[in-house]
Amino acid sequence: MRLNEFTAQALRSMVVAGEISCREIIESVLHCIKERDGEIKAYVNVTGEEALKKADELDDKIRRGEEVGPLAGIPIAVKENICTEGIATTCCSKMLANFIPPYDASVIKRVKDAGAIIIGKTNMDEFAMGSSTETSCFFQTHNPLDTQRVPGGSSGGSAAAVAGHESILGLGSDTGGSIRQPSAFCGVVGLKPTYGRISRYGLIPFASSLDHVGTITKDLTDAALLLRIIAGYDEMDSTSVNMEVPDYVKGLKDDLQGLRIGVPKEYFVDGISSDVKEAVFKAIDSFEAMGARCEEVSLPHTEYAVATYYLIASAEASAALARYDGVRFGYCHEDAEDIVSMFSKTRGHGFGSEVKRRIMLGTYALSSENYDTHYLKAQKVRTLIRRDFDRVFENVDCLVSPVTPSVAFKLGEKLNDVLNMYLSDVCTIPLNLAAVPGISIPCALSNGLPVGLQIIGKHFQEEMLLRVAYAFEKNVDFREVNVGEGGRKV
Repeated sequence: MRLNEFTAQALRSMVVAGEISCREIIESVLHCIKERDGEIKAYVNVTGEEALKKADELDDKIRRGEEVGPLAGIPIAVKENICTEGIATTCCSKMLANFIPPYDASVIKRVKDAGAIIIGKTNMDEFAMGSSTETSCFFQTHNPLDTQRVPGGSSGGSAAAVAGHESILGLGSDTGGSIRQPSAFCGVVGLKPTYGRISRYGLIPFASSLDHVGTITKDLTDAALLLRIIAGYDEMDSTSVNMEVPDYVKGLKDDLQGLRIGVPKEYFVDGISSDVKEAVFKAIDSFEAMGARCEEVSLPHTEYAVATYYLIASAEASAALARYDGVRFGYCHEDAEDIVSMFSKTRGHGFGSEVKRRIMLGTYALSSENYDTHYLKAQKVRTLIRRDFDRVFENVDCLVSPVTPSVAFKLGEKLNDVLNMYLSDVCTIPLNLAAVPGISIPCALSNGLPVGLQIIGKHFQEEMLLRVAYAFEKNVDFREVNVGEGGRKV
């Protein structure tokens, strides 16, 4: 194994023991990027020179016997909508093509303080609006496991970078599944925390009541480590919750004896592929073999989640993106006769088709004649969806479900089929509406492609999610679980 194929925990141990240097880690990752990223296209900007400089500084500190952080020398890939001081942050949109933030997002400051090294900014769907990383203004990202398929979205660049060993750790954002879905498609671990657990300060908004910053890692131990570092109260974010953050690494256990796991029947309806269903049911069998008790539960308002999400998310996107008018922020179209023409041409040329579609949908929902019948009603249904989770969690410790209706689909397959593309997030959207945490882990292979298992927890119970996922990781090698070949009937 090359160093870029190790986990953060393993590399950290070797650095502390003096077996390797921070520079060697960065060089190994940069070598992989040079070898593979021409095909994968995970990065829009690789900060190799600066990364090597930071690595040398850390190596000097270690040689002098100075304290270094728990992520010393570990490269991290950062989604292009998280602000990084002095490094372009474009949201993969022409509208922000020249934006270089003068400050770091809170999560960036925390990983830097822990010794992590930014290796580059990763590709994404424009303004995080998409499920395949095909709407970027730069290029499409390819799945490193099969470059004819999508990596998922909108955090597809970060997921592809970690899965392709072009980074050790990744940061992404999740508004309706944008960390969990690409993690499932790429066979890595993706964690969306409870709303308010991780600061959103410095995350360029798509839909502020739904946006979450989260982690993408190679295994559960790294997920626990990275979450512990970036979680916690931040006075710069009014939605940040001031409560104690557990030591998630110490909470990892592979004992599930007596744990109660719910299986929501609404997540196994028509449209979920038989292979995905089979993989999840095999995972449920594994949990029962570990001593957990699994039972069917109901989240009756799940069927309204997609419609509710797209009304609320589009409405919030319409408001958030109103600032990009050619005057205050971003791109400005120069060939305009008057101010109205300048507004129109700036937004017409600056935004891609998917962003414009959602702005128009959101503006329609927020109009005076539609507000009560569309936006307000969607907010009421959102409350019902949250109450479904509250009620179910009175009797179970966590829930399990598929992450996606299928494995990674082919490039271009759904790009012009908007409704089908939106349904890619049918299993992940309810968690954002209810603000509960969820994690995606690989649980099986279908024709060589990973199937994601979603574990859903109570508010601020990320420790429980990590424990259940860790037990599965320790007891089941998903690479040996193949579905679609006469497995359990569903």
